[in-house]
Amino acid sequence: MDLPLLRQLCEASGPPGAEDRVRALVRERLAAVADRVDDLAMGCIDGVRAPDGEAAGRLMLAAHMDEIGLMVTHVDDRGFVKFIPLGGWDARTLVGQRVLVHGRRDLVGIVGSTPVHLLDEAARSKAPKMEDLTIDLGLPGEQAQELVRAGDVASRVRDLAEVGDLVSGKALDDRVGVYVMLEGLRAAGPSPMEVHATATAQEEVGLRGARTAAHRIAPDIAVAIDTCPADDGPGTPSSGPSTRLGEGAAIRVMDASAIGHRGLVDLLIALAEERDIPHQLHVSNKGGTDTASLQLSGRGAIAGCISIPTRYVHTSVEACHPDDIDAAVALTAALIEQAHRLLAPA
Repeated sequence: MDLPLLRQLCEASGPPGAEDRVRALVRERLAAVADRVDDLAMGCIDGVRAPDGEAAGRLMLAAHMDEIGLMVTHVDDRGFVKFIPLGGWDARTLVGQRVLVHGRRDLVGIVGSTPVHLLDEAARSKAPKMEDLTIDLGLPGEQAQELVRAGDVASRVRDLAEVGDLVSGKALDDRVGVYVMLEGLRAAGPSPMEVHATATAQEEVGLRGARTAAHRIAPDIAVAIDTCPADDGPGTPSSGPSTRLGEGAAIRVMDASAIGHRGLVDLLIALAEERDIPHQLHVSNKGGTDTASLQLSGRGAIAGCISIPTRYVHTSVEACHPDDIDAAVALTAALIEQAHRLLAPA
């Protein structure tokens, strides 16, 4: 695993609609492994690799660049910044965090809350709500209002760290998917298909960028690369079907947004078995990925998802196992080389 690349991707700031810094990193990497790089609507970016010989169809890989973030609604007279969420937040995980506010310049802020000493017994037992939280910039009100305005965005500040056998930090959802897409494309041999490696925007607020990108690209086969919740952390079942860290790439069969194409699921399983790639199946009626947009956009496509199991999703301490990341890279490379098997005459 290329830890410096993953660290660079994860630590970059990129809330929905403000993915510019991540896009610049992705553009540089795509330029080295694709025949051309196209800018698409809504801030998506697409690396295109020409087919080896006459094109056997079009394969699209999609990994989203955005992370959950915040958008400023106003700054009060004391300089405290009020905000609304961008994406699916649990307010409990935001309390006590540092954030980066993208105002007229970058400003580090603190998401504070009322000290426990000042709370009565009833207040102590209540979970915080997003509307009760504020960002403290440590600046006088007038200066804060000059530097920050409504519509500015904020993202979390957190280093990517090695924790035991795992890597942990913010925005592994879905910078680890972007990493897998880039490294899978780099590792893949020739393909008879035209391959599109698309870094998408605004997934966390409704799978938006993938919808427009898929409409333009019109793939025959489309695969999202994203995280999936691991079922082996605190509060999860100790037995039964589950997706666990260290047991390989997760082939997503179903979630709340899409049912993977059965032929594509079978092909991914076959490729994993043929190449001795550790793998597992993810079946859930919760969550969703860009797969839904890829599947339904335009004329539709054979669609599915390669996932990287992740603990503590949508927090600042998301955690993945490097072996699963490497397995996902290997499976993505195999798919690039062999996806045309799905389109071959029976």
